[in-house]
Amino acid sequence: MDDRRTFQVCSAILLVVMALLAVSPVERGTWLMENAVVAVTLVALWVGRRWFRFSATGYGLITLFLVLHEIGAHYTYSKVPYDAWAQWAFGFSPDRLMGWQRNQYDRLLHGLYGLLLVLPLRELCRDGIGIRPGWAGFFAFSLILASSLIYELIEWSAAVLFGDGSAAFLGTQGDPWDAQKDMALAMVGALLMLSLAALAAGRRRPAAPAPDATGKEWS
Repeated sequence: MDDRRTFQVCSAILLVVMALLAVSPVERGTWLMENAVVAVTLVALWVGRRWFRFSATGYGLITLFLVLHEIGAHYTYSKVPYDAWAQWAFGFSPDRLMGWQRNQYDRLLHGLYGLLLVLPLRELCRDGIGIRPGWAGFFAFSLILASSLIYELIEWSAAVLFGDGSAAFLGTQGDPWDAQKDMALAMVGALLMLSLAALAAGRRRPAAPAPDATGKEWS
C-alpha cells in the first residue's frame, strides 16, 4: 500500500472512531476540548499532504496515537476503565498489581506520545525540511519536548479560563507534579523509540569488509 492510500485509510479509520466515540461521551465539554487537538492535527495533515507525506509506518503511528487519544476523550482520561477491561480480558487488575491509587491512562498516553510520534517527526525533519539524518532525530526529540510543554501550558490556560469546568481536561487527579511527570514520560518514550530505531538501523547496516594480510580490505 502506497503512502497516499495509507493516508486515506488512516484518515477514514480515525473519522469512524471519532464518530463512534462522539456518542454520549462522559463529559461533552471535555470531549470537545480534547478533540480540538485532533481536529487541528487532521487539518494540518490534509493541508500539508500536498508538500509532504509521511511513510505508511508514520501514518500508522500517528493514527494509533490519535485513536488512543479518542478513547481518553470519550471517557475523560481520569475515567478510562482500563482496569476493568484488563480484568475482563486477562483476569488481573493492573491497578491492584502495581498498587496504583490513580487512573494511569493519561500517564500511558503521555509516554506513548513520545514513543509513537518521534519517528514521524523525524521523517518530517529529515525528508520534509531537509535536516541531515544524524540531526533529524535530535530535532524530533526536541519537538516532542517542546510540544509537551506547550500542551501543558494549554491545559493550565484552560484551567485559568474555565475554572472547575476544566478539571477533567486538566487531569491532574490531585497530583501537584502532574505536568512535570507527563513531560518526563514523553521524553522517556521518545528516547526509547529513538534508541530502538538506532539499534535496528545498526543491525541492518552491512559489516565492513575484512582486511587481508597486507592490511587492504577485500573488495
